[in-house]
Amino acid sequence: MKELIIEVNAENEGERIDKFLSVLVSDSSRTSIQKSIENGYIFVNGKNVNKKYKVQTGDEVKICEQELKVLDAEPENIPLDIVFEDEHLLVVNKPRGMVVHPAPGNYSGTLVNALLYHCKDSLSGINGVLRPGIVHRIDKDTSGLLIVAKTDKAHLGLAEQIKEHSFTREYNAVICGHLKEQSGTVNAPIGRSTKDRKKMCVTAQNSKNAVTHYTVIKEYEKYSHISLKLETGRTHQIRVHMAHLGHAVAGDAVYGNDKFSAYLGGQCLHAIKIGFVHPITNEYLEFTTDLPQYFKEFLNKIS
Repeated sequence: MKELIIEVNAENEGERIDKFLSVLVSDSSRTSIQKSIENGYIFVNGKNVNKKYKVQTGDEVKICEQELKVLDAEPENIPLDIVFEDEHLLVVNKPRGMVVHPAPGNYSGTLVNALLYHCKDSLSGINGVLRPGIVHRIDKDTSGLLIVAKTDKAHLGLAEQIKEHSFTREYNAVICGHLKEQSGTVNAPIGRSTKDRKKMCVTAQNSKNAVTHYTVIKEYEKYSHISLKLETGRTHQIRVHMAHLGHAVAGDAVYGNDKFSAYLGGQCLHAIKIGFVHPITNEYLEFTTDLPQYFKEFLNKIS
């Protein structure tokens, strides 16, 4: 369904929008409607609303490009760089260019396809058939560490730590230009852009708190190599926060216009460290990876 426009009648006045649409739109659950609202697919009178919005008589509700079909992900024999694995979870070093889970345009070659082959039936099912085991994710063109849950119990325990912001998540990035301070904190809420639903932005409207700490590792003529620690984990958080400061991540075609590093084929951003309490053993685990080859080569090029 590319687009559906519904006008609210008086008999539906005051209903929550998620309930209202789940009844009217065939083959969609209330949960899938809520996800579409969160992802910015649904507009009321031209504006995004939250799932608790109560519709009013005469409201024009527009649903854009809903992805409501369930697609089975197939196991694929794709090599994985596994940093840690036990019967409950595994930590994977994802290469740049690999999509985490199947989505329109990327139904194969994803991390999920590889995990289904490697783990067989040993993946949590909490996020459904398209995202088995996926507790958190990183962007296609961001490389680095992420955790995968094999059991529902492990998944719930890890998800609770993410909710409480108790994960250790550290990144390295190359950004354009030089920051005013050698270290600092960006505390700016992030929400979906009203101009482009595929983009996020710093905004006070329908946003969530977002906090990023940064430290400069080394400055180059036109770039800076920095370390970043996430206090929260919003979509595109580092990329949005750095662009908000006027120093977009090098190679980021969405939030920057860094023509010199366009050959990178994506942002120069790597999830270098992750730490968490094992949800079953209660042991604190921390893992670090080396910078990937593309990152090292870019540092050499700008030196």
